[in-house]
Amino acid sequence: MTDTLLNHRAEGPASAPPLLLGPSLGTSYALWDKVAPELSLTHRVIRWDLPGHGGSAADLIGPGAGVGDLADLVLALADSLGVERFAYAGVSLGGAVGLHLAVHHPERVASLAVICSSAHFNGAKPWQERAERVRREGLEWLLESANSRWFAGDFTVPELVRDHAEADPEAYAACCDALASFDLRDRLAGISAPTLLIAGRQDPATPPPHLREIADAVPRATLVELPGASHLAPAQCPEAVLTALRTHLDGGAKRGMEVRREVLGDAHVDRAQARQTPFTARFQDFISRYAWGEIWTDPTLSRRERSMITLTALVAHGHYDELAMHVRAARRNGLTPEEIGAVLLQTAVYCGVPAANSAFATAQRVLAEETEG
Repeated sequence: MTDTLLNHRAEGPASAPPLLLGPSLGTSYALWDKVAPELSLTHRVIRWDLPGHGGSAADLIGPGAGVGDLADLVLALADSLGVERFAYAGVSLGGAVGLHLAVHHPERVASLAVICSSAHFNGAKPWQERAERVRREGLEWLLESANSRWFAGDFTVPELVRDHAEADPEAYAACCDALASFDLRDRLAGISAPTLLIAGRQDPATPPPHLREIADAVPRATLVELPGASHLAPAQCPEAVLTALRTHLDGGAKRGMEVRREVLGDAHVDRAQARQTPFTARFQDFISRYAWGEIWTDPTLSRRERSMITLTALVAHGHYDELAMHVRAARRNGLTPEEIGAVLLQTAVYCGVPAANSAFATAQRVLAEETEG
């Protein structure tokens, strides 16, 4: 724990695509204990604690806080870890943070999963009243109803109930303030990240209609309803949540493979896939998911522009085998031989004449093969 950053736990390879996991009010990152280890096989999983919960300092937020303040803390954590763009999944208040990030910081959110949450939490009054009573009496009176609010049937997770009991009352009340003021219903249509909604059919706090409202408003969103799940679905139905998240997160790899084939050609990708071994499988997945599924699909730059940047970078580092492949890709992306030559000529100034000389030789061979073909 630090005094200025949210407490967190990171799992999985540092080179894997980052995935941030947000908790529900009253819990800690232990909410994800049955899901995070599996997700960390393919992602760099970073789960965090709310202020005053788990290991996070209570004074990170104060009275009158908003969900935007929590989102700023999440971005500060991501920045401290060198994470620029990430997939995000959150439960309840953690899900609200994800919605805020997707609306106000779309450039940071590669994909979004909102679990047992809402675009609004039934108005301000109930949360204002809860915050006032918690500040006055503490949290003990809420513990009696924790299991019925969080879980279906006789199911319970003692560790999470203990987290609830040990949360800082002032920080908990500030989180209630954030829920009281939260309402993004009029901004949902502007969310551009691929979005998954997961509803627990027995959730009394944010029942399925709340998630359905988001799914109806967010373009191309997907809704999954889990039978037997209440408010803390990752704890009660981890396998179902894991299945839904894997399907959602693998969408980046699928789209990445499509773009990879469009840019590099089927023949090249088929050869790469044929050479794949158990040793290289994760690297191939990383390339498809991250390089092609996130970077090359970002609409900020056109494919022509990305090809020019890529050619320059390959010349700078002397990767001439890769350069040959990307000269072919540049032609598919619409660059003329004259434009490719202009790019290589500029590399002579910034990367050196010998590097550009080798690059011209490589490009000339590729372009000649294209003409002969």
